Amino acid sequence: MTQLLLASTSPFRKALLERLGQPFSTVSPNTDETRRPGETAHALVKRLSEDKARAVASQFPNALIIGSDQAAVLGEEILGKPGTHEKAIKQLSAASGNEVLFLTGLCLLNSATGQVQVEVVPFTVKFRPLTTRKIENYLRREQPYNCAGSFKSEGLGIALFEAMTGEDPNALVGLPLIRLITLLSNEGVDVLGHQ
Repeated sequence: MTQLLLASTSPFRKALLERLGQPFSTVSPNTDETRRPGETAHALVKRLSEDKARAVASQFPNALIIGSDQAAVLGEEILGKPGTHEKAIKQLSAASGNEVLFLTGLCLLNSATGQVQVEVVPFTVKFRPLTTRKIENYLRREQPYNCAGSFKSEGLGIALFEAMTGEDPNALVGLPLIRLITLLSNEGVDVLGHQ
């Protein structure tokens, strides 16, 4: 059987993939995630999800490799991982009362055949109006400094939202499982067909 690999060290993506009940391994893709000049968020996540899968393909010649990358977009600005408390306050203050579009790039690479499937899955979040006190309380409790947009939707971050719109809520966490199941099916993997 072909090995299934997740080219990510994200504990959130790993937890999502575990829901499919398929045996898999994780491996760090070690890729440069720098945005190219003029590159749109859509093009960025599409390229990086494929780059991550390709980065480990030579080490695993008979594998289905999953690569994923995400960007949060507010207006024309791409919101990256804040890294610091101050940047997180700035991001959440800007998101307050506004819609943020999350674009998740998803790649499934068959390293044996070279077949590659790449998609971008959108998901929109409408933020509640947030006071400085609420933002500070949230950041103190959850410390989402390594998360695009400064929140964890799988945790207390859900309290920041007024509404969510999209095909797959898993996309917001970073791995669109509904789309991934389709990509796996295209490669002959039926997640409901085996025990």
